[in-house]
This record gives sequence, C-alpha cells and structure tokens, in this order.
Amino acid sequence: MLSSKRSPRTCNPIPLNFESIHHGDTGSRVRELRDRLATLGHPSSGDDVDVFGDGTVAVVEGFQRSRGLPITGEVDAITWAALVEAGWRLGQRLLYFTRPNLRGDDVAELQVRLAQLGFNPGRIDGIFGRLLEEALIDFQRNCAIDASGTCTSATLHELMRMTSYGQPMSLVTEARTLAGFDVETSGPVVVCGESPVAAMISHLGAQTMNVTLLRDTRPEDVAAYANTNGASAVICLETLKQIDGVRLHYWAGYRSHSRRGELLASEIASALATFEQLPRVEVTGMALPILRETKMTTLLIEHGLLDSGALSELATAVTRVLGLVIHRQG
Repeated sequence: MLSSKRSPRTCNPIPLNFESIHHGDTGSRVRELRDRLATLGHPSSGDDVDVFGDGTVAVVEGFQRSRGLPITGEVDAITWAALVEAGWRLGQRLLYFTRPNLRGDDVAELQVRLAQLGFNPGRIDGIFGRLLEEALIDFQRNCAIDASGTCTSATLHELMRMTSYGQPMSLVTEARTLAGFDVETSGPVVVCGESPVAAMISHLGAQTMNVTLLRDTRPEDVAAYANTNGASAVICLETLKQIDGVRLHYWAGYRSHSRRGELLASEIASALATFEQLPRVEVTGMALPILRETKMTTLLIEHGLLDSGALSELATAVTRVLGLVIHRQG
C-alpha cells in the first residue's frame, strides 16, 4: 500500500566514497549484495553466503550484462546504484518530482505506462524529471483525479486499469521520435574526455560548428552543462588500454533506446570503415551514466591505444559526421 507521506529517503542515495566490492571480499556487504541479486532473480551458487567467490562474479557479470553496464564482475558505485534502482517496483513508494530526482525501475514503468496511453514523459530512463511530472499531471486531469503530479494509490489504480503488458502497445515517445516531433536543441556540440581526439574534434569542428570542449570534467557535470545550455549533441571520448579498436556507445536502457544516438553511431561507424588505419569498430547501446543523464543525442566513444594517424582519422570521421548531422538539424 502506498504511503501518503513524501520522504526524501526514497531518493536512493548511494553512500559517499563507495568502495567497490570485488572477488575475494567477505562480510556483510557481500551478504547484502548476494541478497539483492537473489531478490532480482540472480541467485549465485558455489559460494558461502558472505563470500565474493567465482559464483558471485558470474552472477554480477550477468546482472551487468542485463543492465547495459560494463561487464567487469566487480561492483562499483554504478553497478550498486543499478542494483538499488532495480529493486523498486511500481506501487512500493510515492513517486513525484524532487531534487535529487527519484530513480528506479518503478519510475521507468510509470514512464512506459504513461507513454502507452499517449502521454509524453520524455525518454524512458527511470529518472523522475519535469517532463514525467507534466505527463502525470495531464493523465490525472484526464482521469478527473487530484492533479498533484504525485503517483498516488488513486493514480496507480487508474493507470493499472487502463494499461496492460499482456497486449502490445506502442509508446508515444517512440512515435514522436519516428515522426520527428521531438524538439531539437540548437546549442553547442559538447566534446569531453581525456582522449587526445577530443581536442582534435574541437579544433577541426570550430570552423563549421559551435563546439565547447570540456576538460577534466566529471560525467555528471558534463551532463549538467549540456542540459542547461541546450547542447545539440554530446561526444565523450575515452582511451582504454585494454581494448583493441573503437567502440561507439549510445543510450539504451529499460524498454527504449535513443534512435538518434543509434543513427549517429552507425553513421560514424560507416565513415570509419573508409579509413585503412583504424581497427575494428563496434556499435552498442548501453546504460552508462553520461548516456543516461544527458537529454540530447550523446555518444561515448572508447578507443584503444592508437597511433597518431589513426587518432587523426578518428577525429576527422567524427567531426565530418557531426557537421552533417548539425546541418540536417538546422
């Protein structure tokens, strides 16, 4: 039964200075991890209840794979946050707009159900933002119930009555994207990351685009800057010694994905195929924080240790495709 009292404790805070849990660890933190995984349908076998052994590593990897996270077998702050969010079910708590935003699978389900009924909650990302509040208020008004913007018991009853996962229903968010109704922002292209390619793109694109280069900036700060300034796109670049090739990641999570992000990644991948020096290119949807937090088309580009020629080719391909995309939007 939903409580009628709003509580800031439902914001799912992650402990400050969270220390990763990994293979070989023991104790109460491992026990809580195992309990959370089991509750979500990911029980581990072969390990004692408070031991992070090989069996627990395999289960953590399975959970990370199912949530679009890097498959490391270790539980960092991002994986732990995903575990906490995955534990919420619609109806277990009041949902409403607050700072920090409420996050969880219950929020994502609310977004999906409203989108099924033709209300626009924004991207299905499991974050209770202003667009979701507005969609919820519109739904409540249409149902002649208190338009408070809070998902109460009465709201949940009407929502469940009018939606069903047993019947296939399209999402208005998907339809709006396909029809081109989503508002396209005209702010700067934000480029960030430690990779030398970031500075190259900023230099190459300066003649044809409004480019902002952010250095030594945390993902959450990049997202805040991009959202506040209405960025037209965000490109984050990382150099990873352990990979061979180039990986292009766009937002994909819950029951939707960024169609524009997928298209941009695919166009860049096609452009990279024309260069001989660049190794294998992969395009995948993921639910990494920088992809989730930004409201515009965002790509995370990871690449291995490339020589100067390959780095130049990567920067040239990304800049050229970005210029074409920005031109089409204009």
